[in-house]
Amino acid sequence: MTVVPMGERHLDEIARLESLCFSEPWSRKALEEELENPTAVFLVAEENGVVLGYAGMHAVCGEGYIDNIAVFPEHRRNGVARRLITELADRLSQQDGEFLTLEVRASNEAAISLYHSMGFSEVGRRPRFYTNPTEDALLLTFSLRNQ
Repeated sequence: MTVVPMGERHLDEIARLESLCFSEPWSRKALEEELENPTAVFLVAEENGVVLGYAGMHAVCGEGYIDNIAVFPEHRRNGVARRLITELADRLSQQDGEFLTLEVRASNEAAISLYHSMGFSEVGRRPRFYTNPTEDALLLTFSLRNQ
């Protein structure tokens, strides 16, 4: 598996992945706009040219906010998400970043378990943050200083 910056060639597969994973997926156009966003860091995990998953964050003033992490179902539980998060943290660290933040559905036990195993801590809850279905989000943060 290699991790590379998201490029034009990835957009169709990532848009398809968004539709598979999220009730309110990002459109291909929204993903494409991130290619020109100077605060955006979007990475793709691939193997032999096949997209396994992707993750994206926005980095501003020492903080990285992870927007999305998605892995195709057939590639889950193989370390793809962990690798993508690690790469995002490394890139933020190179920019003298201090912490990563993300939201996760309160019912997404697999993701929560992964994030906790990587050192993320719950710092808050956003009531009714998600829709379709309506659900709270847990706000998790990871300090790069503890690495």
